[in-house]
Amino acid sequence: MTVTNQHSLIYSEFGDDEDLGELVEMFVDEIPDRVQSMLDAADTSNWEQLGRIAHQMKGAAGSYGFGEVTCVAAVLETACRESAPSETIQRGLQDLVSMCLRMRSGVPG
Repeated sequence: MTVTNQHSLIYSEFGDDEDLGELVEMFVDEIPDRVQSMLDAADTSNWEQLGRIAHQMKGAAGSYGFGEVTCVAAVLETACRESAPSETIQRGLQDLVSMCLRMRSGVPG
């Protein structure tokens, strides 16, 4: 997926912080692996595992300054834990993956 609209990209609130910027960059660099883990869990309908990954993403995203991602991860986590219909879980996964693919380190511009 290629993102061309700069307004749709999501930047950490710590992107320009000298001390935290490098940590944010490392976190963002790990996002493709996290996304793949979520997709793998969904492919096997392992909702328990997907819920755990969403929970981890919720905490990590918040810690690294991606608050809006935290909210979406929480929705997916809840759907998995409450055994929501698979369509609901898949929609939550799609929302979270979409946000993850737009996350960037640094600052806009």
